[in-house]
Amino acid sequence: MEKFTTVELSEAHRALLSMLQKCGKMDATKLVKSQQTLLERRISALKVALALIEKEQSKKDQGE
Repeated sequence: MEKFTTVELSEAHRALLSMLQKCGKMDATKLVKSQQTLLERRISALKVALALIEKEQSKKDQGE
């Protein structure tokens, strides 16, 4: 797996968190079914990505 610096991880985390917040603010009831499904999947994917970044950051903080 590719090695990322602490700064790169922090910037990626910040950007993904911003996208997640924006997706969360969307009114899904105004979307058609396919767009609702896409939004739900994007939110899930962003949560997974954020969790993985946080896990990697904690490894770096512990010195691994």
